[in-house]
Amino acid sequence: MGMVGDWLKSGDGGARTSGRLRVGSMASGAEVSLPYVALRGARPGRTLWLHGQVHGDEINGIVAALQFVRGLDAEAMSGNVVVTPTGNPQALDARRKRNPYDELDLDQSYPGNVDGLITERVAHALMNEVKGVADVLINLHTMNPLFDAPPYTVYKHHPASGITEDQLLAAIACFHPHLACRQDVGGKGELPGNIAGALDYQCLAAGTLAFMLELGSGSRLQPNNVALAERGFAALAQQMGILPGTQAPSPASLRTVSRRGWVTAREGGLFVPRYQAGDLVKKGQSMGDLLGMDGSATPVPVFERDGILIGLRSDPVVHTGERLAFVAWEWADRQTPRVA
Repeated sequence: MGMVGDWLKSGDGGARTSGRLRVGSMASGAEVSLPYVALRGARPGRTLWLHGQVHGDEINGIVAALQFVRGLDAEAMSGNVVVTPTGNPQALDARRKRNPYDELDLDQSYPGNVDGLITERVAHALMNEVKGVADVLINLHTMNPLFDAPPYTVYKHHPASGITEDQLLAAIACFHPHLACRQDVGGKGELPGNIAGALDYQCLAAGTLAFMLELGSGSRLQPNNVALAERGFAALAQQMGILPGTQAPSPASLRTVSRRGWVTAREGGLFVPRYQAGDLVKKGQSMGDLLGMDGSATPVPVFERDGILIGLRSDPVVHTGERLAFVAWEWADRQTPRVA
């Protein structure tokens, strides 16, 4: 058990602390470390862990987690809340998705390596703290800054975790997401790379219920998305018995996505969408046009089936092969599971 877990077990009664988990140092001697805030409730109970940022341009989750924990009263709690606001501090400081010192994707690098590259060491430091401590972990994300997206969730299934899909969806429902996307850990048709190295998947492997909450766009503060996350944190903490009071009602159903993928540009130009993020585009419709510098307008190829725009490009400048939209291709409306 790491520093945070030791502190949570070190005493009785409500208390609050903060500190840093040291990982290493820069050539200048500046420390590389992960900050944390921890609240130990007046009574024992479960632990909710909010991880504010894996990629350096994902800001909304940091603000939401810090504002939520600031408003908590440890004396009123039964259990614990831990916030690690930035899991990738060097990427945050550089205003980039990835750590500029090794260019690894941190969310494909868990559980990490204590002797690895700096991103792998950062991943190892966090996992060492989370294992055996967190009952539920929310892995907070956004889409990249070029896209608009309504808040949605992504969850995975680990066959050896013992955590069921119903348990995941019951927790996810606290956030009233636009969509709940089940991600193929093999990465087929979605993202390249080591999807099994995601923080939430490795938490599931360690027995911690975990999923991704996507809070809009990167590199900008979106108060409505921050407020949605804070309400969801409170509802989930009540569901877990950490906070007193009656949990706000969850939605009666969740729209669960089983297949999604990217639509990319065949030619360069200026992308002018005909829809907004979150919209349904029917089969046979085009989601927008590419304006050419010769004054032409070429429709994006029509959809061959209905699709929901999970995320839609808001930066109009596109080149061949660049992403225009992230689209849900298969989904179903599913009754929200009850908490066991």
